[in-house]
Amino acid sequence: MIIATDGIGPLSSAGAGEILAGGWQTADQQSDVQVVPMGEAGSGFTVAVADCAGVEPAGGVSQGGLTTIVDTPERLVIGFEPDTSGPQLGIDREASSTGFGAALREAMTASPYRAPEIVLDASANRAHDAGAGLLGALGATADVPLDAGVAGLHGVSRVDLKSVRRLLAGRRLTLVVPQVQRALPLLGLRGITSRFGRDQGWHPEQLLATDASLQSFTLAAAPGMPEGPDWGAAGGLGFVVDLLDGRVTTGPEYCAEIGGLQRRVRGSDLLVTGCTVFDFAERGGGVVAWVADLGARANVPVILVAGEVVIGSREMRSMGVESAYGVYESRLDQPTGEVSADELTATVNRVARSWTW
Repeated sequence: MIIATDGIGPLSSAGAGEILAGGWQTADQQSDVQVVPMGEAGSGFTVAVADCAGVEPAGGVSQGGLTTIVDTPERLVIGFEPDTSGPQLGIDREASSTGFGAALREAMTASPYRAPEIVLDASANRAHDAGAGLLGALGATADVPLDAGVAGLHGVSRVDLKSVRRLLAGRRLTLVVPQVQRALPLLGLRGITSRFGRDQGWHPEQLLATDASLQSFTLAAAPGMPEGPDWGAAGGLGFVVDLLDGRVTTGPEYCAEIGGLQRRVRGSDLLVTGCTVFDFAERGGGVVAWVADLGARANVPVILVAGEVVIGSREMRSMGVESAYGVYESRLDQPTGEVSADELTATVNRVARSWTW
């Protein structure tokens, strides 16, 4: 069986996974139980990657704020703490992705390795500048300022990326975003300006002007390059990744890749996942959704253990989860799912006895 859980309460994915695995191994000494740490962009992703690699994540402070860095010979992973001091929805025309580029450059300079892959957890990005600031921090130049947000891109006609390409030569850039950011266009009526600007009540002229600035920037940086399906991810950082021959993915998908989850699940009898709160609104988050989908594709039953379960059996099974077990029954309108390691251990010991084979 395979354990692929999100963090549960204060426990990391690996910590919760070891407790779940211990319950099944106690119930059935013959069972082969494997744990694959999982995490969603902006929530446990860098810790899950560090646990998978067997290293401790390091904290840092850069122009972009607080960072979490996982540095190994295989990959350099940089996560950013979100800035919650300002509005979290809509468009900030003056915000720049320069801080992301500065943190990336600092981490590359400080690393003792030259890892072939650089991974950015960009879920905290509030800039709407198609990565202009990030490119500028990596050495790109243009005929307009690249660090003034989308408002500063008006009239851009020339972008020189030679310094950026030299800096990243031989290294692949991977952008990790929440699932809702996947397949998000950058330009046009379905692009990020139209989608978020209309929600903010922007006047059509302002929407068109902002979209035109983004289009001018992409044409200057990548003349003749057709728009990719993920260009709008993380405020347009998806464009930068495509421009530099990288890729856009999600936290669960990346963790599954480096942990060999899809290979391991073949022939497995059971796939166990988990989360803090399993409710109808969030449905357990991106890790639960991804694992449930994997189980459906591999024809392997999926069960879930959570701090609290507040979702009906019909909705649960429509997601691909066979059964769900809460550490305790929720009596709150806003469940927290906060559980201790001992409480989770007691619950999984009880659940595992009913799922032995």
